[in-house]
Amino acid sequence: MNMEEMLAQAQKAAETIQKQMGEAQAKLDELEVVGNAGGGLVQVRATARGRILGVTIDESLMKPEEKQIVEDLVTAAFNDARDKADRVSGEEMAKIQQGIGLPPGMKLPGM
Repeated sequence: MNMEEMLAQAQKAAETIQKQMGEAQAKLDELEVVGNAGGGLVQVRATARGRILGVTIDESLMKPEEKQIVEDLVTAAFNDARDKADRVSGEEMAKIQQGIGLPPGMKLPGM
């Protein structure tokens, strides 16, 4: 195999990887996680990429004297959703790495 053929193969492999990365990113936009706080009194729905889709707050918390508690629970639910999004994203990216045959421990930039 000459240098020209090797470069052509490398370019083709790079294009395949780029396509798979794009597909993975699109999939992460479709996967949803739900962060919870206060035993489910506050929930935050997010994509696996971390985009917030919605917040649900139980009516029992809708009292002026509970304002600080609600704010703390919303913060905790956001953080829970972000942690779950990071975990799902990492799992999906690991699948992609395995699918393109990278050796264990080797990572592509941005993965």
